[in-house]
Amino acid sequence: MTLAETARALFATEFGTEPEGCWCAPGRVNLIGEHVDYAGGLCLPMAIPQITVVAVRRRSDHLLRVRSSGFDGVDLDLRDRHVDGWAAYVAGVIWTLDPPGLTGADIAVASDVPVGAGLSSSAALETSVAVALADLCGLPLGDDGRDRLAAACVRAENDYAGAPTGGLDQRIALHARPGHALLLDFADGSSEHIPFDAEARGLTVLVVDTGTGHELADGQYGQRRREVEDVTRLLGVESLRDASSADPIDDPVLRRRARHVIDEIARVQEAAELLRAGRIRDLGPLLDASHRSLRDDFEVSCLELDTAVDAAVAAGALGARMVGGGFGGSAIALCEDNRVDSVRQAVADAAAQRDLPAPTFLRATASGGARRC
Repeated sequence: MTLAETARALFATEFGTEPEGCWCAPGRVNLIGEHVDYAGGLCLPMAIPQITVVAVRRRSDHLLRVRSSGFDGVDLDLRDRHVDGWAAYVAGVIWTLDPPGLTGADIAVASDVPVGAGLSSSAALETSVAVALADLCGLPLGDDGRDRLAAACVRAENDYAGAPTGGLDQRIALHARPGHALLLDFADGSSEHIPFDAEARGLTVLVVDTGTGHELADGQYGQRRREVEDVTRLLGVESLRDASSADPIDDPVLRRRARHVIDEIARVQEAAELLRAGRIRDLGPLLDASHRSLRDDFEVSCLELDTAVDAAVAAGALGARMVGGGFGGSAIALCEDNRVDSVRQAVADAAAQRDLPAPTFLRATASGGARRC
């Protein structure tokens, strides 16, 4: 049974009728460019095959009913703009998007995007709902329309779910193309689709879910964002995109935070040039450098992530790094196809030796964005 069929079956069971349709949006991995979206930086994400599907039918009574096999169901009056838990990602999109003529909805959710793995399950849910509502209510779904949907989803996550994310996840979920990474410029809002067909070159982007969940709304992510804002004000620049690693910063913590952001933006620029030239294998050293920076300068890694990255590189991966907000979640390793099994085994063995949770693995291929399914 496909995920769309699962969502339809859940909808029929829970609500006793059929949905008006099903829509889906992908999870993502960010090849490079972590914790720089909210600093006017550059990021290079791609969508993955894992998706969230929503089956939706509109209502006319201000009631929102949301069901998922993985979470408790929620019923709420949309006129009362307060909701806790996972349903905030759904209700928040409705409140921020405010689609014409919509006063309520029944929504059933099915997903194979791992939750808490740093693969943006929250944005997959938000953007699948946003595309569904836009399609049902006649909102535009071209590039400009999808930009507006992304902005609404970011506001929903910031204002209602309480996670101060910067917009990378929502934009890749809405704009992704198969076989491409998406270079996102958060200084001017522009983007560029760059071919990324690792499989055609005998390569695999291996995702390692460490089994250590993270939670962006727990305060640490927000603290890092505030530190970036503090050093931006200190330097008197509009964003750290305008700063230099040579700028004097007395505070050692803020100096490290700024160094990560400035150097990471430079790494993304170099990675984009490599991909334009088809030199995917040469990404490896940039991935390694990005992880060291996230571990040492931005301090968002953890034992589980460091263990996975170190083991992958020692087993022959071309490069590896943590992805997502950090403090748990997943890492990626760029591997030759004939090294994937040995890398997997080495990462699993390293986790077992340290009595860490057993990691799980998936292969990430550059996939398409939010759509009707």
